[in-house]
Amino acid sequence: MTRPPTAAQRRVIDAADPLTGRLRGTDAQLAALVKRGLAFRHPRPPHDHFLTPAGHRIREAEPAEPEVSASTGVFAARVGGEEAAPDAGPSRVREVHSAWQGLLELRRMTNPDGVTDRPCGWERTHLVQAAALALEAAGHRPAGQDSAGYRVRATPQPEAVAVYEPDAEALRACAATLERAGWQVGEHTEPRTRRRYLLASPRRA
Repeated sequence: MTRPPTAAQRRVIDAADPLTGRLRGTDAQLAALVKRGLAFRHPRPPHDHFLTPAGHRIREAEPAEPEVSASTGVFAARVGGEEAAPDAGPSRVREVHSAWQGLLELRRMTNPDGVTDRPCGWERTHLVQAAALALEAAGHRPAGQDSAGYRVRATPQPEAVAVYEPDAEALRACAATLERAGWQVGEHTEPRTRRRYLLASPRRA
């Protein structure tokens, strides 16, 4: 059984960039994480270190689910339906823009061909957050608890999320945004409620 990381290594893992997984630490700490398969050194300059999928799992083990929280100070995309009213002020706009640029950089660094128009591995393991970030970064408004807007939800299907938006025109706009962000999107109707929704999956090629 693999030994858990040391306290010092865990601090480095916990301090990783929440979106890109970029690490900061001493050369010895980073080398130890690489040796254990929890990090990798990027081959391109400046040769930064990033969490591997195993490293991401370690970081997310406590707490089990990194939920959206206004008190954590960590950026999280708005998936719609949060208890707090969505903040669309200038600071939130800057945060979302920065997160989206970081995600594009993560695509460039981790996609085998370096493209930024196709989702990367992180997005495939964080489907709801990734789709919500693409929508929020494009200016779509997430739903509050009692207000209209988009809602992104997990589905039983592998690598697919559902996007709900009560306004038909806004739903089509969400579809266009996700397609530009590298997602395959189809519009569907729930048989029982007749509610229209999008089923979106990260494009592979």
